[in-house]
Amino acid sequence: MVFEVVGTPALDREHRVQQLYELGFTWANLEDEAYWIDQLVLMEQSTYNELILAANFLWRVFDKAVRYVKGNRLLYQQLSIPEVLWDGLDRLELNDIGAISRYARFDFTVDQQGGIKLLELNADTPTGYVEAAIATPWLCEQKGYASPNTEMKDLVRAAWAIEAPDFAACIAYGQHAEDTGTIDALVAHSGRNMTCVDCLDLWIDEGIVKVGEQQNISRMFALYPKEWMGVDDGGEALSYAIEEQFIELFNSLHAVILQSKGLQAIVWGLHTDNAALFTADEHKAIADYMLPTFFSPELSGDYVSKSMFGREGGSVELYDAEGELEVKDEVGFDTSVFFKRIYQQRADLPELTFTHGSRHLLTGLFVLNGTPCGLLGRAGGKITGNASQFVPIGVKIP
Repeated sequence: MVFEVVGTPALDREHRVQQLYELGFTWANLEDEAYWIDQLVLMEQSTYNELILAANFLWRVFDKAVRYVKGNRLLYQQLSIPEVLWDGLDRLELNDIGAISRYARFDFTVDQQGGIKLLELNADTPTGYVEAAIATPWLCEQKGYASPNTEMKDLVRAAWAIEAPDFAACIAYGQHAEDTGTIDALVAHSGRNMTCVDCLDLWIDEGIVKVGEQQNISRMFALYPKEWMGVDDGGEALSYAIEEQFIELFNSLHAVILQSKGLQAIVWGLHTDNAALFTADEHKAIADYMLPTFFSPELSGDYVSKSMFGREGGSVELYDAEGELEVKDEVGFDTSVFFKRIYQQRADLPELTFTHGSRHLLTGLFVLNGTPCGLLGRAGGKITGNASQFVPIGVKIP
């Protein structure tokens, strides 16, 4: 068995919630709901080692795929990337190998027999950083187990030493607990003197991004999904500012290519064609750890349909062996009204038993400054959506 649930919820939950709050994890309880599960999931060391190996290979695979896509507008269209971003994607230089995104997270399903399959890559604006980098090491230590997440803050510091943002932004900074906490933690771990702002307070004057009357912004980390520049008011002005290099955003603009779930379909197609783009070892990693993914519904059953830019489970539909719709996300916003869908072979999440009932476990693995690190556990239904809970994942030391 790869996973083991250990511990029982403490009787003094409110005290522990307050301790987590003081550490910076301020949303362990969301209103009257418990977002944090006060138990610990342990993963076998050998499976964790293989997960790191898989992530290293897949990170190289996806990096090569972005370089294959860059400059091909038919592929931009196929990936559902908003047209307003195309000029910038063409004109701006790609970052070094492995550094298209310095702040990303793979989401895997890992079964109890050790099978590992990639579900998706959030290479633009992943949340869960506070849960993984701050809460998980503390919670593991409290129960006497090891956490592999302790190096996350050092990797963020190294990444931002290179990118050197002066501002960090999210929507509703100071009001939205999770996004604000994520920004605050990243800034603290970066060691940089930075200004945090609300994206809605930004304005653009002839390509210059400003906050207030006097401050111009030229280098900014933004927890703002780049695909929304094709939808939001002001998106065209921001994309122009990026394209003309009045402002440099982190992650880079090309992270939107990594972010599109359609990139998995491109990778799978190149793999089935035995493309020379990938090495033999990379082809093996694709076969072992990725799922057949297509731009059209080619699978007759046991597949998943989801928007290329869906977030928090929104738009996800699971189909059974007969090709009948089994379950769909009813809570998250269905972004397929704006972006096209992909169709992926289904790989279910393992079901674990906690004190308060059974949950399906999603295993997240951050990639920071090109280094896979930082486990994030999300426990919920067959589809991991807004109602899912955070559970820390540690590693069993043999």
